[in-house]
Parts: sequence; structure tokens; C-alpha cells
Amino acid sequence: MQVVLAGVLKRGTKPPPLRFLSMKEPATKPLSEAEASAVIEMALSDHIAFAMIEDQFGLPEKEVKALMRARLKPGSYRAWRKRVRTFSDRRERYK
Repeated sequence: MQVVLAGVLKRGTKPPPLRFLSMKEPATKPLSEAEASAVIEMALSDHIAFAMIEDQFGLPEKEVKALMRARLKPGSYRAWRKRVRTFSDRRERYK
């Protein structure tokens, strides 16, 4: 028995492939290499908030995190997220 979320499948047909959030195209225009480098530099800085990055480049926090995950080594990304999370827990308004 096949379970279908929307619609009815005829016998012998395959369901359409599922699209996950990570497979969607980004909502903003692609960044040049120089812009991506600038975003990474700003995100690594402890003095620049995600709101400032969004104002300048139009990238929401979620896309900045995705860019950082794609460009940094896994250990560097985890250390950066831990630092941001730790500071944001201590301060009311951090990144």
C-alpha cells in the first residue's frame, strides 16, 4: 500500500520526488566571490550583527549560516556557531 499526501496515485506509477528545504533555490541573487568573502568576514566578526549583514547584502541569518557552512571547514563552522550561540546566550542582543 502506498501512502500519498496529496492526490491519488494510480497503480504502477511512482510518486513525484520530494523537495527538501535545502534543495530550494536561495531567495536572493547569487553573490560574487568578493561579496561572499565580505559576508564571511563580517559574520566571523564579533562586532557585526546579522541584521547589518542583511541590510548590506540582503542575506537573512539563515542564508548567512548556510553560506558559512558551505565555505568553512566543518570544525571552523562548529566553533563559530558555538561562539555565536554562547555570546547570544550571555547577551540580550548579540548577533
